[in-house]
Amino acid sequence: MATQLLMKSQGRVIVSGVGKSGLIARKIAATLTSTGTASLFLHPSDALHGDIGIVSTDDISILISHSGETEELLAMLPYLRQRQIPLIVIVGNPHSSLAKQASVTLHAAVNKEACPLNLAPTVSTTVALAIGDALAVTLMHLKGITSESFAYNHPAGRLGKRLTLRVADLMHADAENPIVGLQDSWFLILDTITQKGLGAVNITDSSGRLFGLITDGDVRRALQKFSPDNWSNLTSQQIMTSNPVTASPDQLAYDAMQTMEQRPSQISVMPVIDDNQVCVGLLRLHDIVRSGIA
Repeated sequence: MATQLLMKSQGRVIVSGVGKSGLIARKIAATLTSTGTASLFLHPSDALHGDIGIVSTDDISILISHSGETEELLAMLPYLRQRQIPLIVIVGNPHSSLAKQASVTLHAAVNKEACPLNLAPTVSTTVALAIGDALAVTLMHLKGITSESFAYNHPAGRLGKRLTLRVADLMHADAENPIVGLQDSWFLILDTITQKGLGAVNITDSSGRLFGLITDGDVRRALQKFSPDNWSNLTSQQIMTSNPVTASPDQLAYDAMQTMEQRPSQISVMPVIDDNQVCVGLLRLHDIVRSGIA
């Protein structure tokens, strides 16, 4: 019944509690929000001094109290009732004043607290938290929350970055994109690699289409292959790696990293091309790792 009410709600979940139950309420509100159910914590005392204005008729409330007689929550109830929002209560006493006014009561009774005096909220708060977590994960299942939608709300975490960061977010584009032409000289290649500082240059034609890639390794191999007398006559086309492995701007950066690493010989840079084979940037493995994906 509680999950049905939460699913029907068109607004936010307002979670309230006092003291240790208030801390549990904050955690439940945070868990709900991070798993796809917009929620916020509202302290009952603050609610009675103006913050009740944040509650709308589309919202639903979860109130937490072990005794079910918390004065601040009971004082707030009439004003929640005025907004005609459903009330879900997590209480240890199903016959309490709070439970009697609830739309749904979730029984969270415990026989004894872990506290040696049986006073400090310990087991009871753990049970309330478990019920809140159960509501959150059940709603995730009912709403069909996927890894991608979960990551949308966790962009700073490793999972979030793997599922949201794209090549376009990390590549070196525009003025940072190192480009030389097919017939450009050895000296321009060296100058561009040095000036851009990315360890490679993209080789394009006059329309910007990618034809090859020259890395620091290609430069070293050219030094071995050609005699010094011929260096001044070398062009990009003679040195480049033709048809290099590429990435697209919309590709997930994590997938691009997998492409770089899961090869017989790993690569550390990839040209980035659009649907028309136009070179729009250069992606480095170093930048992907630095982003926190790895």
